Amino acid sequence: MNVKALPIDFKVTKAAAPVRHSVTESIRNSIALGYFTSGQRITERDLCEMTGVSRTAVREALRQLESEGLVQVLPHRGPIVARLSPEQAQGIYEVRVELEGLACELFTRNATDADIVALKRAFDVLKASAGSPDPLERLTAKNAFYDCLIDGAHNEALGHTLSSLNARVMVLRATSLGAPGRTRESLEELEELVGHLAARRGKDARKAAARHVMNAGKVAIQILRERLDEETAESAG
Repeated sequence: MNVKALPIDFKVTKAAAPVRHSVTESIRNSIALGYFTSGQRITERDLCEMTGVSRTAVREALRQLESEGLVQVLPHRGPIVARLSPEQAQGIYEVRVELEGLACELFTRNATDADIVALKRAFDVLKASAGSPDPLERLTAKNAFYDCLIDGAHNEALGHTLSSLNARVMVLRATSLGAPGRTRESLEELEELVGHLAARRGKDARKAAARHVMNAGKVAIQILRERLDEETAESAG
């Protein structure tokens, strides 16, 4: 892989965080943004060039990503990007509706005033990122918004449960936001949600969260189905 050709810099800043965490996040982002696609073989050499770290750090990151379901290690072939089927995506969105709805309801009960301020700031950053040509900036802002939401719910068990889904949710999030017009719709939905959260309207917040997740799901699943149909047609041809 020619790293210089990448439109986004996935180099790891070693001082910013523990190297293993940073490498894992960098590779996770590259998969979420489609620079490695479903079924594609990824070599340690390519990843070392992309991230600028050692093979040892890359191997540790690959083991983490395998546990998250983003990477599969095949005999005699090595690591490939795991495929996410429309049916798997449907299941993830069904779980997200319930868990993120609960997170929103808990936020309205448990969030401190500082949590609400942090959420509003995160949403402002998210809105500002919508005009950025950098897809990594947009995805990072969306993830940061959800981090504030989950932190403000103050429920450790829920946070851990959502974290276990986070990697594949991130891929689906990037998929849905790539659809024409979806970013604008997403921001409108989230603006309504933030209003309910800030006013501590629990039931309204839960309903708004469910609508947002279901709308995102429809878009992402449709894209996955179209990709599957294209791959099937290419194989048949």
